[in-house]
Amino acid sequence: MTATIHSIWLMPAAPDEALLAGIVTELSVRFGTPVFAPHLTVLGDSETAAERLRQAIQAAASQVTAFAEDVRAVETSESYFRSFYARFAVAPSLARLKQALDPQGLDSFMPHVSLLYGAVEAAAKAAAAREIGERLAGRSLRFDRLCVVTSGQHIPIADWRVAAAAPLAGA
Repeated sequence: MTATIHSIWLMPAAPDEALLAGIVTELSVRFGTPVFAPHLTVLGDSETAAERLRQAIQAAASQVTAFAEDVRAVETSESYFRSFYARFAVAPSLARLKQALDPQGLDSFMPHVSLLYGAVEAAAKAAAAREIGERLAGRSLRFDRLCVVTSGQHIPIADWRVAAAAPLAGA
């Protein structure tokens, strides 16, 4: 039997989630790429049981107050799941969550919210990144909850599902 794979996502508050979801949909239509829920991955592709992860997000969420972070840049890469994304600094609240939920990954942590998955022609992607970068320049996004999500590189994006959620303190 294959283990179920889960990830832990930090989710934007409703108004920012709607803004980012609109960008994901816009880019999906423009480039023929998948639609997905915008999120900041704190822990990816874990075989840890969902119940144990649920307990972990509840404990971590109780220790970190809902917070806002500035979009540092909109960047692109060749990585399928990081093709086009909004990048954030490893600010104290993000570092605390990462330390609590994935301490082994703290040194390589690059907080970001992907806006497009998939291979897209480089020049067209760069032009779109400039456009979206201008729209997000100077913008701060609020994060207010952690989720355990059945998701992973080998699970179809359409099948990704939230298994548990925990609001950050004060949310």
